[in-house]
Amino acid sequence: MRIELKQYEVVSFTRDRKKLMNNTSLLNLRKFLVPEIVYGQGSINLSGRHAENLGASKAFIVTDPGVRKSGWTTVVEKSLKTYGINYTTFDCVSENPKDHEVMSGVEICKRKGCDLIISVGGGSPMDCAKGIGVMMGNPGDIRDYEGVDMIPNPGPPLIFIPTTAGSSADVSQFAIITDTSKEVKIALISKMVIPDIALIDPETTITMPSRLTAATGMDALCHACEAYVSNAASALTDMAALSSAEIIFDNLYRAFKEPDNIIYRDKMMTASLMAGLAFSNASLGLVHGMAHSLGGAIGLAHGECNALLLEHVVRFNYLAAAEKYDRLARALHIDLAGMTGQEKGDAIALKIGGLRERLSINRKLVDYGIKRSDVDMLSEFALNDPCLATNPKAADLEDIRDIYFQVYE
Repeated sequence: MRIELKQYEVVSFTRDRKKLMNNTSLLNLRKFLVPEIVYGQGSINLSGRHAENLGASKAFIVTDPGVRKSGWTTVVEKSLKTYGINYTTFDCVSENPKDHEVMSGVEICKRKGCDLIISVGGGSPMDCAKGIGVMMGNPGDIRDYEGVDMIPNPGPPLIFIPTTAGSSADVSQFAIITDTSKEVKIALISKMVIPDIALIDPETTITMPSRLTAATGMDALCHACEAYVSNAASALTDMAALSSAEIIFDNLYRAFKEPDNIIYRDKMMTASLMAGLAFSNASLGLVHGMAHSLGGAIGLAHGECNALLLEHVVRFNYLAAAEKYDRLARALHIDLAGMTGQEKGDAIALKIGGLRERLSINRKLVDYGIKRSDVDMLSEFALNDPCLATNPKAADLEDIRDIYFQVYE
């Protein structure tokens, strides 16, 4: 499935407009889609109020065991009780949510008569909640809705409360679900999966372990970088992506080393939000296409997959988007003086790789049990990922294989 960037013909309705449009009859238009966003410490406590505002009688809370153990699910449940809203909690979501988990959630949601979905957690429960929402409004199986704008009907209202600073599922029009029959991740890209309300509370990220802080932070950096060089980028997405990348480089390692410091946590949550607004509207690129294939095959955390691949894709892409990468380098405080051509791309990749290593993300594919013979399959799945459509440089099967082997051992 490929994303097609549509061109809209501008129709003039007056003689003067016709004359004006003679030389510019085709223009590229961009939509910029966002949910209602409430940002700040304590916003998680507003879940009951917003559920009431949306007319909910019974909420379906989608979370995972780790988030429930951290206490954030309980905060949401208490808020709903305050407003007299009944709820059912579904926490059977694994890392990299699976198709059967979505369908199980749908069955319970329907049986319990829930009319609103609240997700509290990281990218996995939020993507699972999106899938459940899709299937509450549409027939069949979640795998039927893979691709771009394939979801005809809306589901119930969605309130999302992120507890990680990275996935940005709380503001994006993407949902990533693992197709267990093929062992590959599928992308659902539609305005139908954009939450109605995002309650973004940086305090919820205090309970993240260091490894998750690192992986989700690198995920956010990848979102920012890929959105910035995307061939569907615009002035709005560029502004958000550049600012996000700079904030991440200035604060991710600090958040990793000082997990209880709310200042760094707040900065990273802001960066995650901005990166999400950017990639949701500009799409992504080769890193994500390859990460989806890799994560689907071995169940590796999505952010960690992105972290392993990002620097290598930067090298691959650099000459196709040199001007943009150079501006990105300035935001990342990289001095490119005296360098020419591909040397600059190598310097940017080296800086990104240095941050990855400081965050202790330094294993190779062979360490995860990937065999050399598996790379062909991974490459074929990656080649068909919709994210490749907006990568600044076209990649063929051999290109993708080469990049996988660069992180193999």
